[in-house]
Amino acid sequence: MSWHVLGVGSLGSLWATRLFRAGVPVQLILRSPQRLAAYRQAGGLTLVEQGQSQLYAIAASDLDDPAPIARLLLACKAYDAAEAIAAVAHRLAPGAEVILLQNGLGSQDEVARQLPGRRCLPASSTEGAFRDGDWRVVFAGQGHTWLGDPSGGSSPAWLSDLQRSHIPHTWSPDILARLWRKLALNCAINPLTVLHGCRNGELLRHRDEVDALCTELVQLLLGNGQAEAARDLHDDVWRVIEATAANYSSMYQDVASGRRTEISYLLGYACAAAEHAALQLPHLKAVHQRLLGHLDRHGLPRY
Repeated sequence: MSWHVLGVGSLGSLWATRLFRAGVPVQLILRSPQRLAAYRQAGGLTLVEQGQSQLYAIAASDLDDPAPIARLLLACKAYDAAEAIAAVAHRLAPGAEVILLQNGLGSQDEVARQLPGRRCLPASSTEGAFRDGDWRVVFAGQGHTWLGDPSGGSSPAWLSDLQRSHIPHTWSPDILARLWRKLALNCAINPLTVLHGCRNGELLRHRDEVDALCTELVQLLLGNGQAEAARDLHDDVWRVIEATAANYSSMYQDVASGRRTEISYLLGYACAAAEHAALQLPHLKAVHQRLLGHLDRHGLPRY
């Protein structure tokens, strides 16, 4: 059964190229005839690993293609997810499965509400990738992907495709805990790298700020019934900072490139969840407000 991939950014491209080279049928869905023409002119997607480039001529179509979709990897930005799924929802076959590879929280529910009766499977990944040109992706760091079904249910048979493609993964019975944990990690690191204009490792100079955020994020997780996600959060945040010391966070890269950020699905979601749970988290709220001001000054959307 073919995989359809909607969202040919860094992670979408990384999955598509590895599935394709393992012999798994893959079809890219591009947003317009113009993008499809540009892709065909490029001859495919290029994956760069350890300095070596390889071009993969993966089949592609645009949104107007009527072919039914049985398995969809939705790999666009969180703020584009609802609109993207609306454009292909009519093509989803009965019993179709949709893998949601978005940062933060909130977009998963927005998608699921549009797809009653379809199985939506959120994923959380620590793999590193970035684009260094159109239709090119650089595999920057081996990581792991967790997938699961918030509604319960057994693991799907197609996980064997990920095994064949050397995509490290685990089926998680409690995927929401993974998503909350990733949300907390992103909220502790990404906004401060933007506000201080620094690489992840340079947050060592701002240890008090990071620790204060971690303390409040633990309160946020506990207040939302996510005790497992709160376990050893401080230690994990510093482990990630040290392991990715030379990297710029994804939010930093978005701001530096003048792109819209996923703030609504990270800090925005966290602050809304704190308010809903009647939690007073002044450091988290202050960082959110500072980041909104920073985006305003750079002429970027605050949502």
